[in-house]
Amino acid sequence: MSNDVTIGAPPANAATPPVKADATVRAQYEEMPYPPRDPADEARRLVVGTPSHVLEINHYLYAGRRDYRQPFRALVAGGGTGDACIMLAQQLQDLRCPAEIIYLDISEASRAIAEARAQTRALRNVRFVTGSLLDLPSLGLGPFDYIDCTGVLHHLPDPQAGLDALAAALAPEGGMGVMLYGEYGRSGVYPMQDMLRTLAPVGTPAAERLAMAKRLIRFLPPTNLFRRNTFLNDHLSGNDAALYDLLLHSQDRAYTVPQIADMTRRAGLRLVAFMEPMRYEPTTYMSDPQIGRELAALPFLERATFAERLANNLRIHVFYATKAGYDTVARPEDTSAIPVLREMDAQALAQGLRPGTPLVANLDGFPWRAQLPPLASAIVAQVDGRKSIAEIYTSMAMRGGLPVWDEFHQQFEQLYVVLNGINHLLLRFRS
Repeated sequence: MSNDVTIGAPPANAATPPVKADATVRAQYEEMPYPPRDPADEARRLVVGTPSHVLEINHYLYAGRRDYRQPFRALVAGGGTGDACIMLAQQLQDLRCPAEIIYLDISEASRAIAEARAQTRALRNVRFVTGSLLDLPSLGLGPFDYIDCTGVLHHLPDPQAGLDALAAALAPEGGMGVMLYGEYGRSGVYPMQDMLRTLAPVGTPAAERLAMAKRLIRFLPPTNLFRRNTFLNDHLSGNDAALYDLLLHSQDRAYTVPQIADMTRRAGLRLVAFMEPMRYEPTTYMSDPQIGRELAALPFLERATFAERLANNLRIHVFYATKAGYDTVARPEDTSAIPVLREMDAQALAQGLRPGTPLVANLDGFPWRAQLPPLASAIVAQVDGRKSIAEIYTSMAMRGGLPVWDEFHQQFEQLYVVLNGINHLLLRFRS
């Protein structure tokens, strides 16, 4: 693990000097690294999230055919206190992948926490660099097979320039996992930010700004959009860094699905999936058959746009985008695909899937109910990360009472749509 790189003067062969990161944003994360993490906690748990889980990267960007026995280079751009970096590094180390992960962030304080977490886990595949992702053109760190950029672009003075710089650092068939704020789900945030700039301008000591934010929240009228927005909870956690990041950030914007699509296209990328996929399907939120038929024929991005406007509760957008010009998403139509559960125990899940009982989830205030096929529990019980779809059928057929192949595969695809839709079930292929 190399950890001694700090960006100062540009390399001797650099054509232009690095772009300076916004000093106010840097100062915020030096004083209040976010999210707050204790390196000692690494001894008892791994923080797992999306994007950048190795199963997701393989499924959405490499059609399930990535061989992690081969070298893999990744960049975590804006690594913060280390969640994505540590998750990816640990997963690749567990797979014995000859990987190199570059952690890049403007905050020395955040980097120190991420480094301590990596040291606690004895991770040997991470190189730490202090600097802005806008410095990438002059650093010569790429190319990368994968780039994670979570919660960073929307804090840049020119997010498009940031995404362009990242895209330029990708290998020809590389891809990215990105998180950006969602406009509709953050209803009320930006009027609050404006009011707090009036009451406690940028430059006021952080403690005073926090005290004013807490006072304003306490006295908001019941008609206020922020008070009425039940999808936001950072300010309720009791953590000052979370509150500051939500309401007192000096540079912050949010996006809609069409804006994200346009931004990725301009960067020369193709958007392939949003997480969780079912949140971006209009039929998730309403059951009118006529409207459903009208929407079914729409392209993916048009359906996603409609769903976002229908739900109004998407606080963030997590998506995968690729440089490749071909389909990079694994599909269940190929029965040699191996179903893999993401961070779930197959037997425990199978026991909870009762015939005739819908799968129920709370999607930020929306009660989602999904009907499952009769074989759902039996199929899930066979998902061990080793058997292909065809082999699962063979294994079940040996026990008798199984319908013909076409009926089985139809039920498997129905189950896949539901479980993949909530990011529980992914696909891979044998290397």
